[in-house]
Amino acid sequence: MKTKTTLAALAVLAAVVGCGSSDKKKSSAGPALAPLHGRYAPKIDPADFGGPIDNPYFPLRPGRSFHYEGVAENGKTPQTDDMTVTSATKRILGIDCVVVRDVVFLRGKPVERTFDWYAQDKRGNVWYMGEDSFDYKHGRWVRNDGSWTGGVNSAKPGILMEAGPKPRDAYRQEYYAGHAEDNARVTGAGGALKVPYGSFRRTLVTYEWSPLEPDVVENKYYVRGVGNVEEKMIKGGKELMKLVGVKG
Repeated sequence: MKTKTTLAALAVLAAVVGCGSSDKKKSSAGPALAPLHGRYAPKIDPADFGGPIDNPYFPLRPGRSFHYEGVAENGKTPQTDDMTVTSATKRILGIDCVVVRDVVFLRGKPVERTFDWYAQDKRGNVWYMGEDSFDYKHGRWVRNDGSWTGGVNSAKPGILMEAGPKPRDAYRQEYYAGHAEDNARVTGAGGALKVPYGSFRRTLVTYEWSPLEPDVVENKYYVRGVGNVEEKMIKGGKELMKLVGVKG
């Protein structure tokens, strides 16, 4: 699940860079991690992509759906999120990307709908290729300015989940200047975690932020074979979402 609250302070950004996230740093999967500062120009070759998205921490099998429940930023308003991996694809930069539909509800009423586009390279890294995002206003869906498509208007894809995530790995998840600039750092093992969907002995934790909203920071928890099981805002609000059910 890709939210719009994966953000942090610029001071934190500097700290992340200081932890070893440089243009030359390599992930265990092989490719250079996306730099968090300076020029960002990922090399996207369609020949490097193809096949299903089966990264163990972010598997996207068509037909599978995920239901999350929790509270909004104020820590009180009930919020739910339904994420569905569709069988549709969208061609971006010569790559057939998986289309994932994500709908957020507040008190049972829809407030945001997003079509996210993902692709996996042959090393196993899952790339975020763009999104078509809408807000529900006055009885109709209105596209918001967070929408972007890789290769259009200088927007560039980023990595959503590495093939071999290691602590201190840091990278861009997306880059559309002034609109979508989410970044992530792998914190490491998160230990045991219990959510309504189940109890897990081991988790992977990421720390996510954007310079566009420097007062918000979020942790995401992933489980091998399942994917994202919890999202927790640790700065800038009290939003909390937990996985309740998986179908398909």
